[in-house]
Amino acid sequence: MDAYELTIADAAAMIRAKELSPVELTESVLSRIDAVEGKITAFATVTADVARAAAAAAEAEIAAGAYRGPLHGIPVGIKDLYETAGIPTTSSSAVRADYVPEQDCAVVEKLTAAGTVMVGKTHTHEFAFGAVTPTTRNPWDLEKIPGGSSGGSGAAVAAGECMVGMGSDTGGSIRIPASVCGTVGLKPTYGRVSRRGVASLSWSLDHVGPLTRTVRDTALVMNAIAGYDRSDPACVDVPVPDFAAGLLAGVAGLTIGVPTNFFTERVDPEVAAAVAAAVGVLVGLGAEVREVAIPLPEYILPTEWGLMLPEASAYHQEMLREKGDLYTADVRLFLEVGEFVLATDYIKALRARTLLQHAWRELFEGIDVLVAPTLAAPAVSADDLTLHWPDGTTEAATDAYVRFSAPANVTGLPSLSVPCGFTEGGLPIGMQIVGKPFAETTLLAVGQVYESATTWLDRRPAL
Repeated sequence: MDAYELTIADAAAMIRAKELSPVELTESVLSRIDAVEGKITAFATVTADVARAAAAAAEAEIAAGAYRGPLHGIPVGIKDLYETAGIPTTSSSAVRADYVPEQDCAVVEKLTAAGTVMVGKTHTHEFAFGAVTPTTRNPWDLEKIPGGSSGGSGAAVAAGECMVGMGSDTGGSIRIPASVCGTVGLKPTYGRVSRRGVASLSWSLDHVGPLTRTVRDTALVMNAIAGYDRSDPACVDVPVPDFAAGLLAGVAGLTIGVPTNFFTERVDPEVAAAVAAAVGVLVGLGAEVREVAIPLPEYILPTEWGLMLPEASAYHQEMLREKGDLYTADVRLFLEVGEFVLATDYIKALRARTLLQHAWRELFEGIDVLVAPTLAAPAVSADDLTLHWPDGTTEAATDAYVRFSAPANVTGLPSLSVPCGFTEGGLPIGMQIVGKPFAETTLLAVGQVYESATTWLDRRPAL
């Protein structure tokens, strides 16, 4: 096994025992980038010199006895929405092609303090406004999309080009690429992780979080990045647990809610079968199942779009006036549509979100987690961004992918996507585990128990 194939947990144990150096690990990852990046184009910028300097510094610190923890010397990819001092942060857009921030965003500051090694900035769907990431391809099938908007991070982690890829999630943009690229992806509770210095899509729906190969790796990253930050008005001052320690818990005695509606409508049969089988595995491990009805399903997507469109347009208004010709056609169309959302309709969307939050709070009174498909379908072709359903209807890929991920954004609840199978064509399928506010430890425990009971991690894309 090459070093780039290790999990964070395994690499950290070897680094701490001085069986593997951060320099060796970083060189392995950079060699992997050289080998496969031309096929998938996951990175907007590869920061090889920065990575080598950081790895050398980490190696010297560890040799001197100053080991910082399990992320010390670990190669990371940072979504190009995240501000990085002295390194271009383009949001994968010509609008910000020359933008070089003067300081790091909050999460990058924390990752740097933990001793990580940044190997590059990963591509996003332009300004995170889409679920395709057209610059990038899926490592499992180069004719397919990697999802989005954190498609670069999803593809890079799946391909072994970094050990963690940081993402953002406004309508599913961490969980969508996690599902179609076969990685783990966590959207934390709204307010759990600071968004300071991350370009906004929709301030009341935006979340930031990690994509990794394993659930334990996600927990280790969360230990480094979670916590209150007064510079983000949405950040909540609540205790931060040891997310990795919580993985010791099993699922015996937990009640899993299985939806009887919404997540059962217009879903690929292979996806539905894989998630049902995954629920069966959890039941076999001691979990109990309760069927539940998703409340107010007709309000979920109108509320998501009713908030996201005008908030995105407000953020981009000045840039759209000055540089409108530099936006890609799909993103510019979304931003222009947002300009026509009435203030009264926006207020109605805010009120609808409050109703949904109350209804979902009642839903969780009888369950510990909700388990459902992460997405309605696996990755679509990069040449046909449309889902074709058996009844003859079609659905745009972004619309279809946001459909199942939007509830957790509208409610702000934490949501974890874990691999739960593959289609006959070899494409990954994800299972979504949604939990109560700030109950990430429960989600991670359920995900890790399932992951340990299955062999999906043994499969790697044949690049």
